[in-house]
Amino acid sequence: MENFTPVSASIGGALIGLSAVLLMAFHGRIAGISGLFSGMVFSEAGDRLWRLFFVLGLIAAPLVYWLVAGERAPFDLQAGWPLILAGGLLVGFGTRLGSGCTSGHGVCGLARLSPRSMVSVALFMAAGMATVALIKPLIGA
Repeated sequence: MENFTPVSASIGGALIGLSAVLLMAFHGRIAGISGLFSGMVFSEAGDRLWRLFFVLGLIAAPLVYWLVAGERAPFDLQAGWPLILAGGLLVGFGTRLGSGCTSGHGVCGLARLSPRSMVSVALFMAAGMATVALIKPLIGA
C-alpha cells in the first residue's frame, strides 16, 4: 500500500463518526451524503439551510486544509470529464437504487445495526472488489 497514514486516517475516521453522531443527536438525521444533497435540492424550504451548510463544509474542507497545512492536499486525477460525468451519474443512480450511499449505510447504518445497511455494505464491498479484479488487468496495473 502506498501513502498509508494510519494516524491521519484514524483522526479523519473519528471526525466522520463524531459528525454523524452529532447530526443524529441534535437533528435526528442520518449523515448520508446522497440524502443530504437531494434534500438540499428537493426538500421544504425550512429544511434546506442545515443541509446546505453540511455540503458547503464538505466542499470547504480541502480549502481549510490548505490554509492550515500551508499546502494543497495531494490529488492526481487522470480521468477526463466524460468519464467523471459518467461516474457521477452511475453513483447517483446507485445511491437511489440502494436507498443510500456508502456514508449513510457504512457509517450510520452499521452503527445503528441496520440489516439493510449490513447487506448494502457487503454488496458495496463485493462490487468494489470485483470491479478492481476485472479492471486492473485491463489497464495493466
